[in-house]
Amino acid sequence: MSSHRMSKKGRYIAWATAGAAVVAGAGIAAQTSMAATTWPAQRTFTGRAFDTCTAPSLTAMKAWHTGFYGAAAVYIGGKNRGCNQPNLTASWVKSVSTLGWKLIPLYVGAQPSCQTGSNPEKLTATNAASLGATDAADAVAKASALGMKAGSPIYLDMESYDITNAACNKATLTYVRAFDKALHAKTYRTGFYGFTSSSAKAIATATDKTDLPGNLWYALWDKVNTTTSDWPWGSTQFTGHSRAHQYMVNSKETIGGVTITVDRDAWDAPVAITG
Repeated sequence: MSSHRMSKKGRYIAWATAGAAVVAGAGIAAQTSMAATTWPAQRTFTGRAFDTCTAPSLTAMKAWHTGFYGAAAVYIGGKNRGCNQPNLTASWVKSVSTLGWKLIPLYVGAQPSCQTGSNPEKLTATNAASLGATDAADAVAKASALGMKAGSPIYLDMESYDITNAACNKATLTYVRAFDKALHAKTYRTGFYGFTSSSAKAIATATDKTDLPGNLWYALWDKVNTTTSDWPWGSTQFTGHSRAHQYMVNSKETIGGVTITVDRDAWDAPVAITG
């Protein structure tokens, strides 16, 4: 939902100013630093997913396991993570995975210095590379502690920023590359959440693809459950189960008698390896 990564007001200001399970190994060909490593088989989910600020209780996840949604994104860490996570434990991950849920690890890392709003951790040209590596190490530690094993993806959350600011954009891509390179070193796959008007666009249109994410989760709130018909970039980009689309936000839904406000996602991309 719109308060996941920053305040509701802040996220909408940033938006305005910036404009079924299968095993596969797809989505990694362009990730050059992965080539020399033997990787666990990718676990992919294709279908509807949701993300919400605080991981729901186990009772809620049981009630919601009706088949409409098959995957849920959870905020595993990051200094800019907006909500406490009292339910998100290794025991919870094991239990909901046993129920059949697929989980999507999301890490709210450092945000660009040119981004609207104030966050506890911001990246600059000076600290981008070192901070990216440090945050990646923390992300891997958090994922591992929750029982999300090597071979899992970790999606780096980057909110809207002014990608026309060349210096800021360069620093942001430096941070992302350092984060991804460090994930690869620990045998975790790379993913990225961002907006089609800004942060996701910066990834998709970058000329140099070295160490950029292999999986792209794009926010485009058009209420269309697809990863293809509204894909805004080249048709050959992020193919082979490497796309996800956040298509609706702040949807208050009641399933099995339990009401949760969620964002809806069309998913065709890697999910965590658990169990």
